[in-house]
Amino acid sequence: VIRIAKELFGSVPTRLVPGHPIAGSERSGVCASNSELFVDHTVLLTPLASTDKEAMSTVECMWQSVGADVKSLDPQHHDAVLAATSHLPHLLAFSLVDTLAGEPEHREIFEYAAGGFRDFSRIAASDPTMWHDIFNSNAPAVLEVLDRFTDGIERLRKAIETGEREAVLGVLTRAKAAREHFSEVLERRACGQQKRHAQKVDQVKKVDNMGSIQYAAKPGGPLNGAIRVPGDKSISHRAVMLGALAEGTTEVTGWLEGEDALATLQAFRDMGVTVKGPTEGCLTIHGVGLNGLKQASGPLYLGNSGTSMRLLAGLLSGQAFGVTLTGDASLSKRPMGRVANPLKLMGAQIATEEAGTPPVVIESAGRPLSAIEYKMPVASAQVKSSILLAGLYADGETWVEEPAPTRDHTERMLKGFGVQVSRKAVSQGVTRIGLQGGQTLKATNIDVPADISSAAFFLVAATIAPGSEVLLKHVGVNPTRVGVINILRLMGAEIELTNRREIGGEPVADLLVRSAQLKGIDIPVDQVPLAIDEFPVIFIAAACAEGVTTLRGAEELRVKESDRIQAMADGLLSLGLSVEPTEDGIVIHGKGQSAEQGSKAAIFSGGDVESCDDHRIAMSFAVASLRAADTIVIHECDNVATSFPTFIELANHLGFDLHVSKCIEQP
Repeated sequence: VIRIAKELFGSVPTRLVPGHPIAGSERSGVCASNSELFVDHTVLLTPLASTDKEAMSTVECMWQSVGADVKSLDPQHHDAVLAATSHLPHLLAFSLVDTLAGEPEHREIFEYAAGGFRDFSRIAASDPTMWHDIFNSNAPAVLEVLDRFTDGIERLRKAIETGEREAVLGVLTRAKAAREHFSEVLERRACGQQKRHAQKVDQVKKVDNMGSIQYAAKPGGPLNGAIRVPGDKSISHRAVMLGALAEGTTEVTGWLEGEDALATLQAFRDMGVTVKGPTEGCLTIHGVGLNGLKQASGPLYLGNSGTSMRLLAGLLSGQAFGVTLTGDASLSKRPMGRVANPLKLMGAQIATEEAGTPPVVIESAGRPLSAIEYKMPVASAQVKSSILLAGLYADGETWVEEPAPTRDHTERMLKGFGVQVSRKAVSQGVTRIGLQGGQTLKATNIDVPADISSAAFFLVAATIAPGSEVLLKHVGVNPTRVGVINILRLMGAEIELTNRREIGGEPVADLLVRSAQLKGIDIPVDQVPLAIDEFPVIFIAAACAEGVTTLRGAEELRVKESDRIQAMADGLLSLGLSVEPTEDGIVIHGKGQSAEQGSKAAIFSGGDVESCDDHRIAMSFAVASLRAADTIVIHECDNVATSFPTFIELANHLGFDLHVSKCIEQP
């Protein structure tokens, strides 16, 4: 359209606003008219730099008046995107049906066609004249994407012909994962469409713009039962990473199918790793070796997962290709300089935004990284792991000194994959961890224990709900992760570790917890790194304790998915608690009563709480409902799926009274 306008007028008129409605059907002509055709469908406007802004606004309003969702796109980008998503599928459908219709047994082919053929070939019933014009007018972009598709088909044909089963499986698993992601995008779009529909039906009401999912947590009674919470998120991330770098096939069971771990999995699929699953927590990872990763076709999108971004920054700094790591709005605000700075010392070509935030851009170093000895200014398992993973690609021995104990899943799993990892005590609480670069990882089998961070919500819940007794099965009790158990026990919690064993180098136990009267404490500073992710729900326990609980040395909480100190303080204040946030911690004045005074009284009022789009904040206030006087409504709960997709189901099974609403209207 733009080219013809130039030919006719000499230049594109400033009040010509090119656009493309992404709506239609295989039917054409006035008899196929449909007044609802554009409702909740996308219209792409493709203005030029010279397009008149008033004209643009007029056309945008026109499309919106018939219900369309209007977006803008560069004209050339539009042609490339539509060639791939619309023009190529139509071209293939026309070609497939034309080819099969010419076969001698064409009658049987069409007579016995299954649903897949019918679904795919439906668009071949579209208007041939219109599509003839489209293919010709957008020929350069169509030919480019057709060439890429032809190359892919040829690779697939060769793999089938030569019996390369793993290569074929790789294509199929990557396609399935991409299709499922596409379906998720459509589902979220549908949610947005429901919001817009609600606005049209009743302009007096407004859709809850604080998040598409919210919890209504009603006061609960005692909790009873036995459950197994999902697999440990930290171990799930590392299982995919190390399994991909190993030589051979790694089998993983108990894997967490949450959005964060799935982001890591998709990143490695994008880099050419074949992974079968996940199916009920089971993965089969076909490792490509230490240097077998391939450059992704675009940036690696890691959603809300800070673990993925920080560990991948180290792992990818030594690759022979460049990559960009991106994430959602929340992840894009989180500090990445803490990993980028030591990686730069190793020779990595890595950059962040000026504030040290994503995207993280890594260019090929062109040579092995240099081994370093790095003293971490602040204890951080993610920084330590990032440096150690980069150390696999470095010349010499890489050492990291941690000022306080942090979770050691990376070191344990590296050993499980056959990597020699050294550990030396420097002084009280200070340890050095090191490894030699260039070591080969050998495939192994991994059974991921239940995540103690997820179990923590039920440890606190059963403790504060009078009359409760809950068994949490197969929980990982790594010594670097049991801070939440240690702190709750110091407060008076009754938590018993039974059936202790070791699975794949990780200690595991069943946790039996009964309700108990808690008392306020000064939380020991040495326990802070061992419970850093569990503090939001520990704050709920502190609110239910008798006396004052004080936390210090936890400034790390301010740079998590949210400022967890402030978010929890705001929520507790809104529910009637007396709290005082500090720069590196918080003081909570518990409202718990002694057994003599009666321990069943409500601690929290009802009301609305903002989770700040932080999954642990949302689940912590759900736990608070067990001792609330009225319903607690928790906003922005979408990200609970990042770490604990079955939280609501398991909570209600034990005795919570939680309800989920999606795209809620509020007056």
